[in-house]
Amino acid sequence: MTISEPETKAIWFKRLEKIDFVNRRIPLGNQTWFVMEDCIEVILQDSPLSLQREHPVVTACSGALLTGMYGLWSLFAVPGFRRVPWKLKVPYLPSSKQQTVNVMRHLHGRSGRLADLGSGDGRLVFAASSAGFQCTGFEINSILVAYARAKAQWTGLPSSQANFVKTDFWKTDLSSYNNVTAFLAPGAMEALSDKLLKELPDGAFVVSCRFPVPRWTPHSSIGSNLDQTFAYDISAVRESLKKTIATE
Repeated sequence: MTISEPETKAIWFKRLEKIDFVNRRIPLGNQTWFVMEDCIEVILQDSPLSLQREHPVVTACSGALLTGMYGLWSLFAVPGFRRVPWKLKVPYLPSSKQQTVNVMRHLHGRSGRLADLGSGDGRLVFAASSAGFQCTGFEINSILVAYARAKAQWTGLPSSQANFVKTDFWKTDLSSYNNVTAFLAPGAMEALSDKLLKELPDGAFVVSCRFPVPRWTPHSSIGSNLDQTFAYDISAVRESLKKTIATE
């Protein structure tokens, strides 16, 4: 914004009217200067560069928007958390399209029952069921379970092919599944390792999204960075761990 010279003079004259000054004359050569006592608040009050106060309506709208966003996040991420130990809590984070493709590449040529641990909105279950797996999605968030069930019903998928249960998989025996997919937090992978080694039958296949299972040697790995997936043959993992323990 460009301010003309007359406007600039008007602003400064207006400011000078508010300034308390003392007629203290200091002679300098042939001129006399006045020393004025001023304060920064007065100068900034009418300065064209002064900061403007935020409008109360803008402040209220910003607060309402942030509150609404937090409430929406809570609906998806928080339900059921109080029933799960802190170290096993996993917020809702959907698999990317590339992650889903990578998982299906790992599962190519396999069949049978598949358990998706923390199935979220069901995208992995839908992909696997379309490939012929009998899938069960375990999810403790009732809103996500309702959404996945509604989508399955809308697309005409029978529950025998894509079943979504509001169940804590940590308290569920997974021995009847020969395929397991999981997209959990790094802190939960150690506990998942112990559970799967204890419950899965020989020949079972495990696919983990983004985070590898600690101490397990992957059968294969596809992708990189956030879309990386890791596949494990549970029989090979057990043999590898036995050898590791024997050499220690």
